[in-house]
Amino acid sequence: MQHLDRYQAGDSPVHHLDPRVKVGVALLVILSNALLPDGAWPAFLLTFGLVLLAGTVAGLGPWFAVRRSFVALPFALAAVSVIVAMPGQPLAAWAVGPWTLVPTDAGLIRFASIVARSLLSVQAAILLTATTPFPDLLHALRHLRVPPVIVAIIAFMYRYLFVLTDETARLLRAREARSARPAGGGGGGTVLWRARVAGHMAGQLFLRGYERSERVHGAMLARGYTGELRTLTSHAMQRADWACAALVVAAVAAIQIVGRLVGR
Repeated sequence: MQHLDRYQAGDSPVHHLDPRVKVGVALLVILSNALLPDGAWPAFLLTFGLVLLAGTVAGLGPWFAVRRSFVALPFALAAVSVIVAMPGQPLAAWAVGPWTLVPTDAGLIRFASIVARSLLSVQAAILLTATTPFPDLLHALRHLRVPPVIVAIIAFMYRYLFVLTDETARLLRAREARSARPAGGGGGGTVLWRARVAGHMAGQLFLRGYERSERVHGAMLARGYTGELRTLTSHAMQRADWACAALVVAAVAAIQIVGRLVGR
């Protein structure tokens, strides 16, 4: 369970902020990144500085979120085709078989901006999950008027992801215990046999998960579950929470102004 939970316990001012403020700030930063025009590099740098400042104040270090955000880089690189698909000033001409690829300056700027937006948005989400326990995130979503059924689905998905992981590990151990290995070292069976075994394991995992969900649902109904998750933690907005929210809103507004001025 520890390898899936990204919360980093701490006693920093960011950890003590109301979860509603942290969720709202993260969403605001992500929305700001999406609204910035292409090539607004000063605005992107200001957002990056805001992320570094938040990580430092949280006691995680300025590069905590930056190092972990590169996991999203392969997904951002999927937009590499925009370099040759967007019209603009040609930078080169590459002959690839019967096609001629012509990268443009506008396409290169668009691609770099997409990568910057993606990394900065992921960094904001990483800081949110690293400084906020998951139950507090769910509580914040309920306060922000997210439909209860969606919050419940997220909560159950998160909780039983660990159960499915453990169940999968048991199935893999059982397969290893029952699979003979030749003296040469390779695993036994052909590719077709391995595919059949993997299919049986997936079916077993589905059946076990379905049966467990039925038992859990019946137990929850017997204990008075009404479709809404409740918590014993009471969150109340303090003066520091309002001040932090106001400062971040002002900073994001300034970033947007800088981005618009640069984009002209």
